[in-house]
Amino acid sequence: MFDQLQDILNDIKPVDNSLSSKIQAHLDDLTKPQGSLGRLEKIAMKYALATATDRPVLNKKKVFCFAADHGVAAEGVSAFPVEVTPQMVYNMLGGGAAINVLSRHAGADLDVVDMGVSHNFADHPSLRKHKVRYGSANMAQGPAMTIEETVQAVMTGATLAREAREHGYDLLATGEMGIANTTPATALFAVLLDLPVESVTGRGTGIDDKMLDHKISIIKQAIQVNSKHLATPLETLAALGGFEIAGICGLVLGAASVGIPVVVDGFISSAGAVAAMKLSCKVGDYLFFSHLSNEQGHKAVMSKLGAHPILDLDLRLGEGTGAALAMQVIEGAVKIYNEMATFSSAQVSEKN
Repeated sequence: MFDQLQDILNDIKPVDNSLSSKIQAHLDDLTKPQGSLGRLEKIAMKYALATATDRPVLNKKKVFCFAADHGVAAEGVSAFPVEVTPQMVYNMLGGGAAINVLSRHAGADLDVVDMGVSHNFADHPSLRKHKVRYGSANMAQGPAMTIEETVQAVMTGATLAREAREHGYDLLATGEMGIANTTPATALFAVLLDLPVESVTGRGTGIDDKMLDHKISIIKQAIQVNSKHLATPLETLAALGGFEIAGICGLVLGAASVGIPVVVDGFISSAGAVAAMKLSCKVGDYLFFSHLSNEQGHKAVMSKLGAHPILDLDLRLGEGTGAALAMQVIEGAVKIYNEMATFSSAQVSEKN
């Protein structure tokens, strides 16, 4: 499986920037003052480059919501019990979660992926069963996952992305569900981006000041305990991550390897994306960061990456909710590019 991961990494190519002049010429010929649609024009440019064409297509969209439990929840870092993870998965499968509503609104299909929930689910049309283990180990006491488990989870995400390409999907989005998962996400940001733990640790599901201080100490403890396992991005992901975060990492890598853009949701999804970016510096060309999370630290992460999230709505739910909303903005930008009249065709006078 290590060889398969290396094959995925080898297949990721940088975008062909030679197309940018042709794409920009078309944007400038649209019946509007040049640049007047602001970031919509930049989004259209990025999407076209990621899909390697000056006539981009955006028809089929899919959200993958990866779910898993975390051993570090035993340290009391979340306001909710671990039983909520399978309960929320059932809610998603029943169509009642926020991500169901917003995916439907965006016209996107939704798959829930069981990467490591501590529960056995019956078969369901919207459930993809890829459980690596019944929850990760407690990262405050040692590595959350083995390297082999991590590669398995990454390859699951990559395979899902490649299958999505075979089924004609043009745009993918990440989402997640897992009680206590802001804790591993924060630890990954601290190590992979060299950010102070205090500056990136937030309240997650709504913990109080005392629990926040405890959460910070647990993250520092996890980093210290695993200090010998942080030499490479893959080792760091294994030591401090989780199965759903590794799955998101794999989805990003797999999508980039076949030229599908990915809309990254909020705080936790960004941790999977950062791990992918550390494994391959080329994947950033294929990523749209959907929104600036209300979770403390996400702004510092976005600043460190030089990323400009599409939306800023104070969201902190996860699930893929921000990504589903941002998909519509991206689709709007592509439609502007493809459907708006040009000065050349509409006989509209340009500026003197």
